Amino acid sequence: MKIVVCGAGQVGFNIAQHLSNQQHDVTVIDHSQDLVRQIGEKLDLQALLGHASDPNILENAGTADADLLVAVTNSDEVNMAACQVGHTLFNVPTKVARIRNQAYLEPKWGDLFSRDQMPIDVVISPEREVAKALHRRLRVPGAFNLVPFAGDRVHLLGLSLQDDCPVIDTPLRQLSELFPSLQAVVAAVRREEGLFVPTSEDHLMSGDDIYVAVSAAMTERTMAVFGLEEQKAQRIVIVGGGNIGFYFAEYLEGTDTAINTKIIELEPERALFLSESLRKTAVIGGDALNRDILVEASVGQADTVVSVADDDEVNILASLLAKQQGAGRVITLVNNSVYKGLIGTLGIDVAIDPKETTVSSIVRYIRRGRIRDLYSVFDGKAEMIEAEIFAGSEALGKRLGSLHLRGEAKVCMIVRDGEAVFPDADTVLRDGDRVVVFALSDAVRRIEQLFSARVDIF
Repeated sequence: MKIVVCGAGQVGFNIAQHLSNQQHDVTVIDHSQDLVRQIGEKLDLQALLGHASDPNILENAGTADADLLVAVTNSDEVNMAACQVGHTLFNVPTKVARIRNQAYLEPKWGDLFSRDQMPIDVVISPEREVAKALHRRLRVPGAFNLVPFAGDRVHLLGLSLQDDCPVIDTPLRQLSELFPSLQAVVAAVRREEGLFVPTSEDHLMSGDDIYVAVSAAMTERTMAVFGLEEQKAQRIVIVGGGNIGFYFAEYLEGTDTAINTKIIELEPERALFLSESLRKTAVIGGDALNRDILVEASVGQADTVVSVADDDEVNILASLLAKQQGAGRVITLVNNSVYKGLIGTLGIDVAIDPKETTVSSIVRYIRRGRIRDLYSVFDGKAEMIEAEIFAGSEALGKRLGSLHLRGEAKVCMIVRDGEAVFPDADTVLRDGDRVVVFALSDAVRRIEQLFSARVDIF
């Protein structure tokens, strides 16, 4: 595919890197000479200096031949204008824009981004996506990630294994023998710097980060099997009242009435906005690095502290202070990948990378065939994909064992007639099946082919 990415900041860089690694033809536009130089040096793609909504710049980027335009500059208005120009002058089929100002997304302006007004096919709000991801993680506190698939019938659980994990050094084939009714499959293992799709003979080791696909009904039991069962949080402190913190608090107020939530915000005007906008959340004005403020927020008695300020250093330090005061679990937003390797050694329980969530939100819209959903994991090295079997699919009527995925991908779960089915090598794929597949980046194209229509049916 030919893809034009407007914006070379952190989000734009990571989207461009991910798409380029998937062998797409990617061109990036940015008005910052430093960002254009960096992306040109680090990635094998074309980078142009200029304003993303400038018709001449878009023309030079090859927008007339583009299948997709992704506008993720720091300006909502530039993103909207780039999509409008891409539609009006270059007839780009699919246009994606990052919109941060929620006023544009209010229901009363619901027609704003329609094809007859300002034609944007997909609107991405990174802050809302991250807030949703945080809320999902609270559903299973022992996991570092939870992603729902197939209408929430299948869960992808990210788990970090420690020495006390009951199934350490156990061949994976024995899990089904020890727990015959457990509908769960280990999809991937990251061990030190390596990532692989495990076979039935592989053992899990302490220190492994794994992804497990489970029937949603088996989520709690699966956590118990891996020794990671924890009580759900009832007392939560949020550090940072920016968009992410605000949306997260809103989700908590709307769905978890029993949760006691407090939010710490440094800026007085923003703290006033929060106190006027949130109904059940206590707002504390002050510096989260001030011990007196942490005591006022009862951080030491909190089950979970979620640090989502705009500054990575503040998030990390606030999380460490919270742990020192006795907080049960800390979740920390980290934008700079340099810090990610330090998180575990510092004692922080979970690091949230907003780029992973945003990239997944955008990439799902460029997949071919009947790809219904996907989520990028392990810094784009792999994807969890939900696909639908339909008439003309190469995979229709095939046994799973005959798909020759060669250890680079694994069919983890099938949803058939509304029920999650744990598959084996003899399972035959039927029309209408929704298949949840884990695939390393090199195998993604093969998965697309399996779930696309054969040319000869047209």
